Amino acid sequence: MQSKLNKYGYVFILPFFIVFATFTIYPIILTFYYSFTSYSGFGDAAFIGFDNYQRLLTDSYFWEAFYNTIYIWGINFGFQLGIALLLAILFSDIRLKMKGLSFFRAAFYLPNLITIASVALLFGILLGWHHGTINHILLDLGFISEPINWLNNPTTARWSVALIGAWMWFGHTFIILMAGISGISNDYFEAALIDGASRLQMFFKITLPLLKPIMLYVLITSLIGGLQIFDLPMLLTDGRGAPQGSLNTMVLYLYNQAFRVNNYGYAAAIAYGLFIITVCFSLITFKAMYRKSVKGE
Repeated sequence: MQSKLNKYGYVFILPFFIVFATFTIYPIILTFYYSFTSYSGFGDAAFIGFDNYQRLLTDSYFWEAFYNTIYIWGINFGFQLGIALLLAILFSDIRLKMKGLSFFRAAFYLPNLITIASVALLFGILLGWHHGTINHILLDLGFISEPINWLNNPTTARWSVALIGAWMWFGHTFIILMAGISGISNDYFEAALIDGASRLQMFFKITLPLLKPIMLYVLITSLIGGLQIFDLPMLLTDGRGAPQGSLNTMVLYLYNQAFRVNNYGYAAAIAYGLFIITVCFSLITFKAMYRKSVKGE
């Protein structure tokens, strides 16, 4: 009787598996098949073997997009982790005993809740050339003599996108780091305080080594998300990677190949190329951090 009743459980979980297979498993398999074809979205897909992958290896535009993606993510992650780590250390310092953690935690995380479209609209106004708020402030303070076209220069455009991303995500990283620091026993810090250790010594000898697993998680998840950056470059510029291809990220290049050039087969190959690059980077990062932690122990 109990065995018969247990079978009804499969009926209740069946809708999830149907939806999951329809909208996740099937598109993954279909994309893999299309990556071996020449398909424009209409008619039959012609099988061409590994031609798309061979083209991908020698495609200068793809590798330029790869460089742009890593460049933007590197700046983003550096500022994101640096600000979050600094704030986490300040709020966890037993000497400072800062209050209002709940309020600041919510305030720091708030940018992460704003939709990307709203963020792009906001910073599009702030970074405007002739009427942008930032240019007006800098002109009034005398830091610049003429307006800067932030989004029309390759260097400033990349830095703008990277810093906007850092502003959006540092609160998320801050919360994760605070959770990791709160898991460290205060006995370590109190003993170090009694022994006369400075803040820097406690940070490098206690906090940082014990935070390595958390920082590894932050690094890998940030890397996976950073390699898929698409929305900000798409919304802040013309959607084609302007200026001068500096914001042409891998996912934006994939999007344009699929929906502007109508080369779905090659776009599918780019998608799997991006997947392979993400897995390789994640494994390399994990092994490098793991080896360092093992040697440190």
